[in-house]
Amino acid sequence: MIEEKSIIKVGMADLNVSTSGGILRTTGLGSCVGLTLYDPVQKVGGMAHVMLPSSAIAREGQLNLAKYADTALPILLNKLRELGASPLRLVAKMAGGAQMFTFAGSGDSMRIGPRNVESCKEGLQQMNIPLIGEDTGGNYGRTVELDCTTGKFTIRSVQKEIKEL
Repeated sequence: MIEEKSIIKVGMADLNVSTSGGILRTTGLGSCVGLTLYDPVQKVGGMAHVMLPSSAIAREGQLNLAKYADTALPILLNKLRELGASPLRLVAKMAGGAQMFTFAGSGDSMRIGPRNVESCKEGLQQMNIPLIGEDTGGNYGRTVELDCTTGKFTIRSVQKEIKEL
């Protein structure tokens, strides 16, 4: 019997969680980071599509907490706990953080991709969650999936081989 797996889409500046049988997918990762957390015992996973490194730069009235690395990670952790995940078993994988455009003479403000990656890594370190796989940097977009049954993280890019972490 073939097991049906449901695709759970994670939009830009969004996050979601799933149990075994679900596949979390996000598309259009350029400078954004697709950050995943997975508990291999409970077989529950979560994914955030992080757009920006810090909520300190937020200008919108109603803050979208899934948009920023520093606020998305704690929410993802709480949602996974609600599904029975143990923070002590969680492992992280991520992809994205590309430098999609080059700007002559521009400073740190245009390094959105690398800063997103750095901010995600800092958050994981603060929460003592090991980063066990990543495909970050470069200058190309990615689509990523996390299979919540196996923990397999798949990265697809135009003109690149499919990677599995």
